[in-house]
Amino acid sequence: MIAVQVHHYLDRAKDFFEGMKFLKDDLAYSSALLGIHCAISYCDALRIGLGSTKVSSDDHGSAADDLKKRLSDRRFENLRGVEHFRSLLSKKSRVAYQPDAVRKHDCELILKDTERFVVWAEETGKRLKIEGWLR
Repeated sequence: MIAVQVHHYLDRAKDFFEGMKFLKDDLAYSSALLGIHCAISYCDALRIGLGSTKVSSDDHGSAADDLKKRLSDRRFENLRGVEHFRSLLSKKSRVAYQPDAVRKHDCELILKDTERFVVWAEETGKRLKIEGWLR
């Protein structure tokens, strides 16, 4: 069952990631928001694969804490991805809801942070041999 859930979140993450890349030149805000949602889905896949019984859209900040704890419990030392994730989450509301202008440059930085997080998440899932990560 865990493998099915991990697949679900991985598929969603990869879909958001492809959409982000596809839209990056023409729709900066949409692309940035897809990048953030990509990171959220990768985080959810990792958390489920590391034993979390549920993920929620209510508080993604607690998801970062949960991921860090689960990685630390496994003595996984490379936690830099968790900080990339926190950084992306901190920008979500501004991009999606706040009226102040987000510059195109800010959106480009979100895309770079997303790409870094995706690389980290993929490596992490493989290194920890998370059930359902490799297909």
